[in-house]
Amino acid sequence: MSSPDNIAGYKDVVTGSREAPADNPGAAQIRSASAPELKTLAGVAVGTLVIAALYFGQEVLIPITLAVMLSFVLSPVVNLLQRLRLWRAPAVILTVIAALGLLGLFGALIGSQAASLTVNAPQYARTIEAKVQGVQGFAVARLASITKELGGKRPTTPPRASTPTLATPSAPTTAEQRRPIPVEVVQGSTSPFAIARTVLEPILGPLETTVIVLIVAIFVLMQKEDLRDRFIRLFGSSDLHRTTRAIDDAGQRLSKYFLSQLAVNTCFGVVIALGLWLIGIPSPAMWGVMAGLLRFVPYIGPFLAAVAPAALGAAVDPGWGMALEVVALFVIIEPLTGYMVEPLLYGHSTGLSPVSVIVSAIFWTWLWGPIGLIMSTPLTLCLVVMGRHVKSLEFFDVLLGDRPALTPIESFYQRILARNPDEALAQAEMLLADRSLTEYYDGVVLEGLKLAVEDEARGTIDRAGAAQMTKSMMSVIEDLQPTSGAAPSDTTANAETVACVAGHGPFDDAVTAMLTQLLGQQGVHAKRIPNTAVSRDAVQTLDLTGIDVIAISYLEVTGSPAQLRYLVRRLRARAPDARIVVGLWPQGEASLSDAAIQQALGADRYVSSLHDAVENIVGWGL
Repeated sequence: MSSPDNIAGYKDVVTGSREAPADNPGAAQIRSASAPELKTLAGVAVGTLVIAALYFGQEVLIPITLAVMLSFVLSPVVNLLQRLRLWRAPAVILTVIAALGLLGLFGALIGSQAASLTVNAPQYARTIEAKVQGVQGFAVARLASITKELGGKRPTTPPRASTPTLATPSAPTTAEQRRPIPVEVVQGSTSPFAIARTVLEPILGPLETTVIVLIVAIFVLMQKEDLRDRFIRLFGSSDLHRTTRAIDDAGQRLSKYFLSQLAVNTCFGVVIALGLWLIGIPSPAMWGVMAGLLRFVPYIGPFLAAVAPAALGAAVDPGWGMALEVVALFVIIEPLTGYMVEPLLYGHSTGLSPVSVIVSAIFWTWLWGPIGLIMSTPLTLCLVVMGRHVKSLEFFDVLLGDRPALTPIESFYQRILARNPDEALAQAEMLLADRSLTEYYDGVVLEGLKLAVEDEARGTIDRAGAAQMTKSMMSVIEDLQPTSGAAPSDTTANAETVACVAGHGPFDDAVTAMLTQLLGQQGVHAKRIPNTAVSRDAVQTLDLTGIDVIAISYLEVTGSPAQLRYLVRRLRARAPDARIVVGLWPQGEASLSDAAIQQALGADRYVSSLHDAVENIVGWGL
């Protein structure tokens, strides 16, 4: 009863008609038009739910995420042991035990170094207190001196004559009449359970998290292939190749990033420890370990690592020289590590833009606190890798990745569309550093003009806008002329041999200008003829004397165009001895491959690029 045939014959209670409802194409268009909005709203809703789940489920998700990250760090070591003919289970156990041993060694080193500082702690406190008082005294004296120099004295008020008053005996107050009540503080009996709870409660939380992380990391390392297969079965069974490539890419990037960062931060800690030892800071090994660990925190980690050694230097040295030396050490070593060592070691292997690193650090810190700050870069890297291989998540790669958001073609078209020839010229100069002018015109400009032609066909660009875009492109071409033009040869110094004729499209003038410029590079004299000069009325007055080749540029040719056929006929009548080359720039144009269409058009040769046009014209022996 739901089809129109079954409904026909029943009276419509709204319209009173008994005919079947007609199809409504407008409704289909409304539904199709609203589909992107509904998809966007659904994406926003899903993203909100995911962020809420990450926030409220952090107690469960943080240990699992740490375990997965730890498995990426330990996986290369496990693979190395397996290549040495060791079974997987013993390799995982040995790797985890070695990692625990290193952590215990660092913990013992930090504990022993911290214990040695407690012996001289009172002396350090007195030195710091004396320096703080000295700074306060200097600041107060300086402020008083500045106030005196500015003449900032308050006006004094003359004292008024005081009237004698008679002392009268006052009545005793209520507070004086009250007698103090003795209070006795009685210590309550403390049970052993309460003492144990007070001591162990701060330790149980981190210890519990550590145990969970280690157990999950062991299972991930033991079942790595099985977990990968399950993930592929769950999310990418329809495209095994792409899903496998995404997982391998994520694993390689994360492992390389973690190992590289571990090596860099370890060297950073060693250098800081040696520098602090040379300066004379107590417990330099502890501060070196802390500096290496804190450097895992993006941006603010090295600054936090410098605070404690600098304060200790101020406490040890009666003056300020040692503290300034510590600050200078961090100021020198951190930029060298961040701007020289890291780019040389892993360059852009992370695939993240600098802005995305900052934004991700803020986001994950808000979401998960300090742990989120430490894991912000690897988590964001996972999102970028997923965006590069999953179409629906491509926006992560666009927003957070280090690859350009626009291709050179799209970038050129955007600058021309915005009528900004200066930025287009800057882009051209950058691209011309590793390619020729012909390659730039063919690979970037012509492809961008094809996008413009498509937009004009859809009606998004009117004739006035197209004229403004052509004007911008012409200015860019003219600015490129001094660096690309070549002096004409002696054989062609006294004659114009090529006439470059523009088609009827608004962008054909720009193509003609480019072809004229490239021919001039080859020492060929060429003149540019606009389309208005070859119309039916104006072509009769066009002077084509001495022209050997006529090159026609068409961007908007489709099928068997009558306009081009009649234009070739008119030019053939004006210059019967000239050879005619037609440039048909759209990719896959039928006129480039169909012999019947070419014969109907009547030109001598057909080309699809400016390079081919120049080669054909020069090859004719001009």
